[in-house]
Amino acid sequence: MQVKRMVSYFFGKCMRLAVLLVAVSAFSYILVNNSPIDPVQSYIGADMTKVSPEQRANIAEYWGLNEPPVQQLFQWGKNLLQGDMGTSLIYRDPVAGVIAERFLASLALMSVAWVLSGLFGFTFGVIAGMNEGSWMDKLIKGYCFTLASTPAFWLGLLLLMLFSVWLGWLPIGFGTPAGILAEEVTFSDRLRHLILPGLTLSIVGLANIALHTRQKLVEVMNSEYVRFARAKGEDGLTLLRRHGLRNISLPAISLHFASFGELFGGAVLAEQVFSYPGLGQAVVEAGLGGDVPLLLGIVLCSTVFVFAGNTAADVLYKTIDPRMRRGEV
Repeated sequence: MQVKRMVSYFFGKCMRLAVLLVAVSAFSYILVNNSPIDPVQSYIGADMTKVSPEQRANIAEYWGLNEPPVQQLFQWGKNLLQGDMGTSLIYRDPVAGVIAERFLASLALMSVAWVLSGLFGFTFGVIAGMNEGSWMDKLIKGYCFTLASTPAFWLGLLLLMLFSVWLGWLPIGFGTPAGILAEEVTFSDRLRHLILPGLTLSIVGLANIALHTRQKLVEVMNSEYVRFARAKGEDGLTLLRRHGLRNISLPAISLHFASFGELFGGAVLAEQVFSYPGLGQAVVEAGLGGDVPLLLGIVLCSTVFVFAGNTAADVLYKTIDPRMRRGEV
């Protein structure tokens, strides 16, 4: 019975994902198709004045841009079902290859930011919640409120000026040192270039986790069962371990996994500031260049990424809280 329920659950999730991908693809294509950017002009670039109308027509025909928009969308969908995501107009390479190369860089960046923001956000929230009303609580709340209203690109520029320009401790940008062959780049080189963009994303992302965890912990500590535990002589870390952590971990996990969308959006800004070669930088270039195949491919991958985060949160929620498996809440 349990296996049947799990199969039904994941089948429903897969159906929702399929419907979501179709809707997102159609909506994204409509937006790109109605943008003022001319893909042919973006493809030609600075040599636009040297290209005749006949050559423009040949380029449009080669890329299928002379077909009606609906036919272009259906042809793209047909090719996608056959495993072909198309060819990027900007990079002149298959979209799947461009995304695979950029996704690894973005995944490393977002993984570092996601882990750090979760650990430090949860820790700060617990410290503030256990010391409600103290100077430490006020300091953490003020810090988090400031971060919550701070744009990622502004913080990235500030860190770039401080640690790269003024102090010279870290590289000023890019994912690897300039002028070095790919096979000569070491792990430490990649790590040094990852520090600043990862730090930017993690600092911005921890505010919501910390504030949410603090609020939930304050509610738990003011509950009747915790007051009863205090009356029995429990206090401090004993109260937190027996009654606090399990109750505050559920909403923290759900919120942290659901933040995948915000994490990807922040990565777009951070990668632009630091010229980091990830999906965020690619999606900006695809949007400005009218590269429809690449843009739609990245949109699909980011949709699956965010959906996977939400699904993981649901699964962990059911695993941690037995009442969710029994359908009691």
